[in-house]
Amino acid sequence: MIIKDIISKEIMEQSGYSPSEPAAAIRMDANENPFTLPSSLKKKLFQRMSEIELNRYPEAGAPKLRAKFAGYYGVDKDMVMLGNGSDELIQVLCMAMKGKVNGILVPAPTFVMYRIIGVNAGNKIVEVPLDKDFDLDIDAMCAPISPVFPSLIFLSCPNSPTGNLFSIEKIEALAKNTPGLVVIDEAYADFSGQTLIGLIKKYDNIVFLKTLSKLGLASMRLGFLIGNPEIVAQLDKVRLPYNINCLSQITADFFLDNRQEFLSQLGRIIDNREKLFFRMKEIDKIMPYPSSANFIFFSCAFDSDRIYEKLVEAGIIIKNLNSGLTRNCMRVTVGTPEENEAFLNALKSAVSEQGE
Repeated sequence: MIIKDIISKEIMEQSGYSPSEPAAAIRMDANENPFTLPSSLKKKLFQRMSEIELNRYPEAGAPKLRAKFAGYYGVDKDMVMLGNGSDELIQVLCMAMKGKVNGILVPAPTFVMYRIIGVNAGNKIVEVPLDKDFDLDIDAMCAPISPVFPSLIFLSCPNSPTGNLFSIEKIEALAKNTPGLVVIDEAYADFSGQTLIGLIKKYDNIVFLKTLSKLGLASMRLGFLIGNPEIVAQLDKVRLPYNINCLSQITADFFLDNRQEFLSQLGRIIDNREKLFFRMKEIDKIMPYPSSANFIFFSCAFDSDRIYEKLVEAGIIIKNLNSGLTRNCMRVTVGTPEENEAFLNALKSAVSEQGE
């Protein structure tokens, strides 16, 4: 058997997504909430989990949970579909949206999984560079649009890895011009103080992605797709029947019952983000960019590979983005005050060594 003869050329040629797994390090690369739940809340959650009948399948499609989150997001229950994280929902979209109109359009740089999942599902991908302010280059984005392309435009808002919000006017221009769906991924919207969910009433070709991963429940892998009921009904046919396990369903319900505790952590993260940003601005040869997310994107006056290696040696893991449009750029997740201090000290040391 010759593997290249049975695996698609596009999959053979891509590197895939490989999360780092360092031992005994401060992890500031995955944009997780750095704060765990108080022990009292953990006990309440684990008590609910202990009542699960593990020999039974979870509730298929989680209709009760869908209805509950529909109320949370202010939409009708038939506008919501649950996924095993946003990644599964991206996969569902990439698999389903391949009719006469097909292909995927994305800005660059952005969340890498749009490209990886799109390629894996056999889609044509067109990437368009962001402008100098990391906003959408609307003329360049509209240029490849035709009556048969694309079926999907993915927009991370705030954008990962740059951390900024895209212009609402430009997003609306894409919705008006594309023959397909505009997917607005609001994984980080809770840190921005802004949501565009209201656009769903104005455009029937706008779909939203939400997640609990950034709010402190990354291990539960729970995402939400919100859109036109007719579109959701068709996408629901592609979703696997028991895609949300019992533990995740119970935890999501628990989140709604205790959301003030989770939301209070958001305030702490935003406060730590602003403090971290201004401290980074004080470091010579480092340029952080304003962020509306729970991470900070920054550039270095040196080869970021060398800075990254020094940070790893100091036990700090962040995201090195040193290629193409993000040459000598990196992204650091906002951590606890102690983690942020450790990162700042390690970054100062790394920069100092490069300047010698």
